[in-house]
Amino acid sequence: MNLTRLTLIATLLVLTACQQAESPAPAVLDGATAEPVEQPGSDATLERASRFDIYATVRLTADLGHLSERQKQMIPLLIDASKIMDGLFWQQSWGDMKDFLDGIEDPATRRFAEINYGPWDRLAADQPFIESAGHKPLGAQFYPTDMSKEEFEAWDQIGKDGLYSLVRRGQDGGLELVPYHLAYAEELKHAAALLREAAGLADDEEFVNYLQMRATALESDDYQPSDMAWMDMKNNPVELVIGPIETYEDQLFGYRAAFEAYVLIKDLAWSERLARFATFLPELQQDLPVADEYKREVPGSDADLNAYDVVYYAGHSNAGSKTIAINLPNDEEVQLAKGTRRLQLKNAMLAKYEQILVPISELLIAPDQRQHITFDSFFGNTMFHEVAHGLGIKNTLNGQGTVRRAMKEHASALEEGKADILGLYMVQKLREKGEITEGQLKDDYVTFMAGIFRSIRFGATSAHGKANMIRFNFFAQAGAFSRDEASGTYRVNIPQFEQAVKDLSSKLLTLQGNGDYAAVDAFVAEMGNVGPGLQADLDRLADAGIPVDIVFEQGTQVLGL
Repeated sequence: MNLTRLTLIATLLVLTACQQAESPAPAVLDGATAEPVEQPGSDATLERASRFDIYATVRLTADLGHLSERQKQMIPLLIDASKIMDGLFWQQSWGDMKDFLDGIEDPATRRFAEINYGPWDRLAADQPFIESAGHKPLGAQFYPTDMSKEEFEAWDQIGKDGLYSLVRRGQDGGLELVPYHLAYAEELKHAAALLREAAGLADDEEFVNYLQMRATALESDDYQPSDMAWMDMKNNPVELVIGPIETYEDQLFGYRAAFEAYVLIKDLAWSERLARFATFLPELQQDLPVADEYKREVPGSDADLNAYDVVYYAGHSNAGSKTIAINLPNDEEVQLAKGTRRLQLKNAMLAKYEQILVPISELLIAPDQRQHITFDSFFGNTMFHEVAHGLGIKNTLNGQGTVRRAMKEHASALEEGKADILGLYMVQKLREKGEITEGQLKDDYVTFMAGIFRSIRFGATSAHGKANMIRFNFFAQAGAFSRDEASGTYRVNIPQFEQAVKDLSSKLLTLQGNGDYAAVDAFVAEMGNVGPGLQADLDRLADAGIPVDIVFEQGTQVLGL
């Protein structure tokens, strides 16, 4: 694949963005110790209010000229179904959206609440930005707010750690499970009807089958058959990801999935160029720098890579920091049987590169290394992050079940950290094999280093933010980079950086395979924090007015439908 072509294509994307006012960087704190906002008029209240400008606005558009009229008629139905997912995520993250938003008089505060799906700043460790909001419950609205971890763990209930149920108190005061398809029955039936109507307009038979099966899944909580069907889709130009998918919102245990959706337009030609990299997964699995027992699982051979312009985000995917690449399904059985699909969201990716990563590099990367910040490397690092989710081990070696369940609330941060570092390890190996020839390894390293600063700003309650804190501290101890005190810029030290990539890859893979929750908890406590020096540099990014992330103008009107 010629990554230079990717840059040329990407620069043709139509992205309209507005400049943001100067804003302070998020205070990266421990989400479990968030304090209520001070009384109005205090310095802290004013500082947090100024955070309302940390997002740059991007208009989500795409070329729909190659779609049939039926496909264009289908897109509004998919967006309407996605809006239902948005409302369900509000219920899971906060509760009643309308009453909450109607009670906010200040437009800027209301808009920030819409972005965060509640009164807590997702990119500042869930600090409350509305007076009296208090701490965000670690279990969001998935569990009773008065339930302790000890009560849950002592509860003798089959399926209590399931993805698709709420925990509620029964009439006797004890805990009980309420399946999603019953708790949200009306909304899910409406969404299912929209998917079936959309299926009637779809031209691709595999997409028709997926929409119909996903509609059934929404009404039954049985998502595996539709996940299998989703893996079989290859040629549909319109794409939909919808349902309860990621477990990041459940910070208490990491068990329960939150509703989200993406509506996407596939770039079929570009996707075809990317697809060949997935064929290297079994070979790359065997090259991992870890003992054989940690790589005995064989990644599915049907895994593929696809490139898209995303035209609608909803629910969890739209809350706080925005995803620029997707790796799904999460079901370990599906992954082992068929692999995963990696969706590269190139219009959102280009927006973040231009508006955030490049300005960060101009402030924090050594001047003579800034030439190595490239979109090709940013795209490649992001892409191989998603591919790397398919590497490693899905089931623990000590009989503790899946890695996801054994690691509990740390599962997401550990998995994102693994994918980041193994993605870069894959780039190293593919360059050694002569499969990547554009640019040089130094481009990948320096761009990766700048990306650490970008993602750390997502905060301690983001799995990606926590993963980058761990990586920054690990790399610092390994001498992978140095900081010039006079200029306040960072320099990548190539040999030490390469060794740190290998060592951290081995560390994370071993932690996952061992299934030792106590060891992981100690590792995250030691490495998953921001020291005063790094925090001062993050503050400099804020003082320079560099956005932390992006928000969207999106929908049928924006698309001209």
